[in-house]
Amino acid sequence: MSWEQVYEQWVSEENLPEVLKNELAELKHNPETCEDAFYAPLEFGTAGMRGIIGAGINRMNIFTIRQATEGLARFMDAQNLETKKRGVAIAYDSRHMSPEFAMEAAKTLAQHGIPAYVFESLRPTPELSFAVRYFKAFAGIMITASHNPAAYNGYKVYGEDGGQMPPADADALTAYVREVENPLKVEVLSEEAAKTSDLITIIGEEVDTAYLKEMKAVTINQNLIDEMGGDLKLIYTPLHGTGKMLGEKALTQAGFKQFMLVPEQSVADPDFTTVKSPNPEEHSAFEYAIRLGEKENADLLIATDPDADRLGAAVRLPNGSYEVLTGNQLGAIMIQYILEAHKQAGKLPENAVVLKSIVSSEMATAIAEKYQTKMVNVLTGFKFIAEKIEQYEQDHSQTFMFGFEESYGYLVKSFVRDKDAIQALVLLAEVAAYYKKQGKTLYDGLQDIFAEYGYFKEKTISVTLSGIEGSQKIKELMAKFRKEAPSEFAGIAVSKTEDFKALTSRTADGQVEALTTPPSDVLKYHLADGSWIAIRPSGTEPKIKFYVATVAETQEESDNKLTAFEQAINKITE
Repeated sequence: MSWEQVYEQWVSEENLPEVLKNELAELKHNPETCEDAFYAPLEFGTAGMRGIIGAGINRMNIFTIRQATEGLARFMDAQNLETKKRGVAIAYDSRHMSPEFAMEAAKTLAQHGIPAYVFESLRPTPELSFAVRYFKAFAGIMITASHNPAAYNGYKVYGEDGGQMPPADADALTAYVREVENPLKVEVLSEEAAKTSDLITIIGEEVDTAYLKEMKAVTINQNLIDEMGGDLKLIYTPLHGTGKMLGEKALTQAGFKQFMLVPEQSVADPDFTTVKSPNPEEHSAFEYAIRLGEKENADLLIATDPDADRLGAAVRLPNGSYEVLTGNQLGAIMIQYILEAHKQAGKLPENAVVLKSIVSSEMATAIAEKYQTKMVNVLTGFKFIAEKIEQYEQDHSQTFMFGFEESYGYLVKSFVRDKDAIQALVLLAEVAAYYKKQGKTLYDGLQDIFAEYGYFKEKTISVTLSGIEGSQKIKELMAKFRKEAPSEFAGIAVSKTEDFKALTSRTADGQVEALTTPPSDVLKYHLADGSWIAIRPSGTEPKIKFYVATVAETQEESDNKLTAFEQAINKITE
């Protein structure tokens, strides 16, 4: 069917909600936007789906939610009866339509006789991961668009280990989702039946209590917090999202007494009215926290994104201003503290392991090596970290200490199997207390790390290419890099090229080795000076990302290299 025919199919649907009927009428007068909404189904991949809220098959609405959940239900129907009885845990964040989407998913599952455990109100993504394990559910659904702007929402599926579904299961699920040709015809339990159905269980406080009990293990040195918890001044902003309730309770439980929440951003708000984008990676997201931090002379500012799986932080500089750290810098600071604290306590396991993505900083590797701790690199996507944790728990080959991605995702303890900003919030506060006891800030701690391991600096360059043409342009760029492989960047030779789609590692002199990761559309260029550049299309947004990493003996030299690499990439993508 053409997009025009699909549009007419929606217009003629009798049971369409009034808000979608009105939007369809408006779309009729804007052919370009209408085509974008109906030209192809919203892509459902290994990370689920994410898109603009609205009418159409390429939008987030109750029908695309039903379609995705119908695919999950059919996937579960193909399992045995005991598997179906385990059910699905469902949580949602503070975005527009999130509660409605969560209940539509539950009603779709119930139509198949599958139980659903639905949170009573908004909860963080890591608590959904925890809930899957707590209820021994077969799967989990998280309604969230992470740190995207207010117009978006999304749908993520979790496996029985509490991690996002691994590739094999995700591919099987995707196939079932794509079998559902017409989302308008997916049957769901009626509103009346849903209110009395024993297949839909509303959950909340019981899971919160169980999660917070596990949170106690995140603290490494309770004596340190008992001593410094009343002195450390911390500002925390949940950026209008889900982090407030659990974050506040977790900090109090750990023993921190001098933290303040940014009042304007502590209220759940689907429009994120105080920020352009609720993304803790961006300096602008810290505007209100910085204002309050300067007033209170705070040691540390922390922000979590709307579904509280990512965490960003700003540290106080010697002149009293604040600097937002990168995800790589925060990862390095936390790894350094975790390994040092365990070593001092005589509790660093001989088989300790740290996990990170292939596009995260090698500064973390240098730190791990000092503590004779193994560093394992996995593909981008926290599900690959979760897979390794599961493997280690089964074969006891390694003891998990920490996992992180440069995109501000961290995990300290494995009772959750996805990024957990609540865990990172409590740990980073402990690290700040550790430095404060020495008369230092986290900024000082980072400078100590640079002085010992070298000046590592990284930057992610995201090029947004929206719509039909954008999607094609991203594919063409990846094909171009594979066909015309660069031999140098900014005058520095490429010493090795890793193609994670072809699963090959090729050195400049022609030696080829096989890569052992699952296939992924990523290219990584290792340069002769220890720097590297990686390229990959985003799995959840219409972007192609360039990851640039440098290392040098001085900060100035590292900065200069980064600028030169960025200029070289800009020329390539012009």
